[in-house]
Amino acid sequence: MYLIDIILGETCLSVLKISDLHKTYKTSFYKKNKKVLNGLSFSVPEGTVTGFLGGNGAGKTTAIKCILDLCIPDSGEILFFDKKKISLAVKEKIGFLPERPYFYNYLTGLEFLKFYGKLSKMSNQNIIIKSTSLLKKLDLYHYKDQLLGSYSKGMLQKIGIAQALIHDPDLLILDEPMSGLDPDGRHYISEIIKDTAKKGKSIFFSSHLLDDVEKISQNLVILKESKLLYEGQTEELLKTYQSGYELHYSLNSEKHILKLKELSLMQSKIEELIKKGAIIFEFKAVRPSLEEVFVNMALNTQQTHSKHIVNK
Repeated sequence: MYLIDIILGETCLSVLKISDLHKTYKTSFYKKNKKVLNGLSFSVPEGTVTGFLGGNGAGKTTAIKCILDLCIPDSGEILFFDKKKISLAVKEKIGFLPERPYFYNYLTGLEFLKFYGKLSKMSNQNIIIKSTSLLKKLDLYHYKDQLLGSYSKGMLQKIGIAQALIHDPDLLILDEPMSGLDPDGRHYISEIIKDTAKKGKSIFFSSHLLDDVEKISQNLVILKESKLLYEGQTEELLKTYQSGYELHYSLNSEKHILKLKELSLMQSKIEELIKKGAIIFEFKAVRPSLEEVFVNMALNTQQTHSKHIVNK
């Protein structure tokens, strides 16, 4: 029982749907109100990882706060699961890690997870089973009895992820979950996000680490200056900027790279090379990284990209 979107003839289930969201903040008595969200609309598909991107001040954190009822939008609609508005029952199905979480320094890692498990009305046995599993997955099990006050920034970030997952939520919302992590820590977080999605859960997370976003996100929502710039599949966005194809092969003990614009021409070239005795060892599409695409889109103030038609 989830929200159903029909996109370009395809039916998909959504765990979160935002429609025409507006939010302004009053900066001072004399200045005009600052528009932080301007008609924002998007959805989060069920069982997928959706990256939430945008430059500083684009409105990402404000949107997340509105979704979680931490601030009240001026107008618009936010629906969860089977067309429900935010409520205690809905919140019980959501896990959340804010950008700047607060931790109780006098609690150990295990006590911290037990505390949040109790808040979620979990049984003692279930809390121990779930806590042990999460601590091992995040490489924190050996530190479970140490006080959080002794944890490094990266360790705190990982224990924050664990508390967001302790009650097995259907929707996981993370604001900059990989902030402050070293490459190993980002790997652990990426793996647990992917594992959570494989279980049919939905993950919606913001990040400035676009290389990680590209690796784990099936879908993207991109904001620019308080408006929606792109909503759709990560793969479709990258294909938009694809410049052609490369065929890597060796002939007469020499390595070569053949570049072609059209995929239709590649098959005949491959057959021709094989007849000449060439050994083909790689074929790939040539396209920029998500970071390069994001910078291109950010610099282009005129063009709007979306699988959905977005022109606001």
